Amino acid sequence: MTDHILPATDKFTDNSSKQTNHDNQATLNNGLNTDLNTAPKVAIIGGGLTGLFTATLLERAFLKQQTKPSVNSSALQITIFEKSRSVGRLATRYLTDSNTNKNWQWAFGAQFFTAKTSSFKQFIAPWLDSELLQPWCAQVVNLTPTNANSQNAHSPNVERKEQWDTNHARYISTPKMTSWGRALADDLQHTTIKFKTRVAPINKAQTNSAQDNKAIKTELFDETGSSLGWFDWVICTAPNGQAVELMADSGFTKQAKIIEPQMLACYTLMLGWDNLEQLPKTLSNDIQSALDVAYVNASILDRIFIEHQKPAHDDLLPSVTIHARNDWSEEHVDDDIETVKAQLLAAAQQALNWHEGYAPSQIDCHRWRYAATVIDVKNRGSSEALGILIDTQHQWIVSGDWCGQGNIESCYQVAKETVKVLCAS
Repeated sequence: MTDHILPATDKFTDNSSKQTNHDNQATLNNGLNTDLNTAPKVAIIGGGLTGLFTATLLERAFLKQQTKPSVNSSALQITIFEKSRSVGRLATRYLTDSNTNKNWQWAFGAQFFTAKTSSFKQFIAPWLDSELLQPWCAQVVNLTPTNANSQNAHSPNVERKEQWDTNHARYISTPKMTSWGRALADDLQHTTIKFKTRVAPINKAQTNSAQDNKAIKTELFDETGSSLGWFDWVICTAPNGQAVELMADSGFTKQAKIIEPQMLACYTLMLGWDNLEQLPKTLSNDIQSALDVAYVNASILDRIFIEHQKPAHDDLLPSVTIHARNDWSEEHVDDDIETVKAQLLAAAQQALNWHEGYAPSQIDCHRWRYAATVIDVKNRGSSEALGILIDTQHQWIVSGDWCGQGNIESCYQVAKETVKVLCAS
């Protein structure tokens, strides 16, 4: 989930490991005892919010526990391996109009997040104080498109649903949804983030006998077979469809549980107009002020978000992000992206009722293979969240928002769980 390449800093590096003669597998060896005061080396696979939260909370826990540093103590070392070129699930895409030098901008991943627990509210408070995070008091409507086969096509039926408020706040990151992820990464002091680094699947563990209570270490490799280093703990925060492949031949003791939550796809359509006057009438005039978010009925579309009406987004050119329904997206997840884009564009035209002269000048589409978490209550026998998956024998943890409720607060909760395990080890 990326927008543009981040500026190079000492924490943001591409993988430049030299080729080795090792097979493309994870191997195990004896290492130092891994309590936090002896500074374990930790690998985090995935630079989304779960990975960033885990690194943040682990650094804080290490500093808190290091009450009596000694000359022999070493600094905590965390390495995040991210296969894309940027961090964070809060994804942003933008284009610049060469004539006006203004941007179209789309939050094409998560549009907002909520904070319900006191601990998460406390965690995000500094970014609320700095106004990097802001509440979005959106006007929300139900929108039912006109029947496409009707000879008397007219504007869709728009009914007021609710207005979001600060008592039950939905938060966004400004000026871009990626801004928070970058701020989290910038604040890390003992973490290296290696971008464009795809960790190879971990094969069956090969270990020397652990003696004298020495902890086992794991060596990771990239997809070319180059060693990424040895680590006391390996934490996989990838979506479960990717995690199950990474751990398939590793001997991970909780392998079967990875596939319990089902993750559904989502297609995102991004539309831009050159000026407000060219917006469809559904989004203009007196209706515009009453429509920030639309829940779409009787359509393959799910929700419509008006980007240029969000807080601190006033300078944007008219930009609209549309999410397709998860069930429809999952059914068409392997379809040609151009075909999907055409179908979504037709549905958007029907929903927003634009005619010649009001069509968007900017059209793009993105496919998320792993977007929404569904808990299979029938097979699990419970609606409770899965929780993180811990293999104490190898010191591996598999986590992610899909281990919780599938939202951003779940990223924080599973990060807390993970750090608690490491602190207790």
